[in-house]
Amino acid sequence: MPIASQTIQPTASMTRRTGRPFFGVIDSVIIASPAAFDFDGAISSDHAESAWTWMVRDLAPDLAEPEVGDDTLEASAATNALIAELLTRARTATAAAAASRESQRRLVVSLGGDDAWQKLPTILNALKCRNLLDKAQAFGRAANGMPDEAALASALQAMPLSDHNVAALLMQAAVGQVANPSRLMTAVVRITGASTEAAIARAGFSPLVDALLAHAQNQIQHVTQVGPFPDIDLMCRAIDRFHRLARAVNGYVELTRNGRWASVMGALTKTVSERIEPRLRDVVGTVNMAMRRSAGADRLDPDLLLQALGGCYVLATVREARDSLALNALFDQSWSQLGQALEIHIERNLEIYRKDPGDKVTGERLEAAFKMAELRFNTEYADVLRRAKETAEKR
Repeated sequence: MPIASQTIQPTASMTRRTGRPFFGVIDSVIIASPAAFDFDGAISSDHAESAWTWMVRDLAPDLAEPEVGDDTLEASAATNALIAELLTRARTATAAAAASRESQRRLVVSLGGDDAWQKLPTILNALKCRNLLDKAQAFGRAANGMPDEAALASALQAMPLSDHNVAALLMQAAVGQVANPSRLMTAVVRITGASTEAAIARAGFSPLVDALLAHAQNQIQHVTQVGPFPDIDLMCRAIDRFHRLARAVNGYVELTRNGRWASVMGALTKTVSERIEPRLRDVVGTVNMAMRRSAGADRLDPDLLLQALGGCYVLATVREARDSLALNALFDQSWSQLGQALEIHIERNLEIYRKDPGDKVTGERLEAAFKMAELRFNTEYADVLRRAKETAEKR
């Protein structure tokens, strides 16, 4: 429903609002906390939640959450009306804070600290530009289908580059939708005629590089997973995404030694590599345990097999992304040892299976090993091994 005229007490609907800041309208520029580096167009989830909690609690206790069913247009109109009123009240509050040190002190406390206060103008600007953020995301998706580099360059130049704050937000929203970020930097180099940091900054494209770095930083949350059953698919996608973003910066920008971009890229590479390193170290040991026959009555350990297969997927993904990571020595060692271990385990289990084709446990263990071999070697080699197993079954 539209903005309510009467004051209401905090309800379950308000609790839901604090769970998703701003109804998700600026999600495209929010990155996960904690964020080691701050970028003009990126808003950490902690800062977004602090600002949203302040608005719900202090600015708008009389605003009810829109309840409009499944009608997308009606929901959008109601949400926009509420956000517009929130913006008006927030500007009044920040203007009062600018005019009084005591008011500013109280507002800083309400927001949760100086960092959140410093980021509030960016959050308010993002809310003001919320419709432009949707268009920026649409541009990012459209860029994926632009085969002509000149057309992509023209589209980039049409962005409001003269307004740094708006450009930073729009680039952050757009990059999240671009499958191959290197194409953006290729277009930028075409526009500027140079790939130096100074040339890119003069042309107004420094927010684009910042957005690439912000999205690269945001992959850390997906690479850092604890527990015995992480989402390996998500982790591998994050490693691949980090590689694409890092390659767009390292491969197309002449980074100034000891400059900010080089320092950020170096620190992010170090962090991501450190988060991946333990999984690479564990791959071979986990595969050995998963492939080893049990003492006494042989049985499979499905959880261990899943961990071993997941480790192989991570190792194979790192192989494709190794140019953007600081893991070469460890990768080479793990890759080589995994190949040797798989060959030994497959040979031993095939020999057992040939003697007893009815051994279901060994047969399932071999199928898992074939999937690992496909990742470590190639599909053709794995197919040869499967045919060897089929031959044993026919005897």
